[in-house]
Amino acid sequence: MVSLGGSIDTDRIEAAVRELLSAIGEDVDRPGLADTPHRVGQAYAEFFSGLAVDPLTHLQEPVGVAGVVSSPSTLGEVVLVRDIDFRSICEHHLLPFLGVAHVAYMPGEKIVGLGDIAKVVDTLASRPQLQERLTEEVTDALQTGLVPEGVLVVMDAVHGCVSSRGVRHTRSSTVTLASRGTLSDPVRRAEVMAMIGSKGDY
Repeated sequence: MVSLGGSIDTDRIEAAVRELLSAIGEDVDRPGLADTPHRVGQAYAEFFSGLAVDPLTHLQEPVGVAGVVSSPSTLGEVVLVRDIDFRSICEHHLLPFLGVAHVAYMPGEKIVGLGDIAKVVDTLASRPQLQERLTEEVTDALQTGLVPEGVLVVMDAVHGCVSSRGVRHTRSSTVTLASRGTLSDPVRRAEVMAMIGSKGDY
């Protein structure tokens, strides 16, 4: 798991943005840019807020009566949360990548609230990231925090560094997948992938 960072120094961010604007030949004091360093500082504080949060804190309290952990036989075969929107910042160019995460796990001895899974994704996405690593980190967090029989995470995202610079492939997206335990088995993984792709009855 990635170690937690310290507090975000927005004053230093603002000073750096002013220097960056000057470096490209802009007048940092003109009306349209005068407040830009402050706005960027506030935006970066939000973009990277996950650096100071341990994603495992979202998985500590099991769902159940008075927090009682249930037996695996009562928790169902698989829990799947589809279409979790996320936003992250690519660490190579500090440009955003936006997409959806599909998260499935086969319960071991506990489950958590479905919103807690989205919080894990958001916490880990709110750091300088690579999509490949983000997918692995979400998977590892669920494996560690829930101790399930299996985990599968699929992420599909559009990257600003691909759509807005270089090759400018505006319609391409990147899909990454990570699995652990029983959901690493090709047959079981294919079953969950079919659930992700289908909106019909099962």
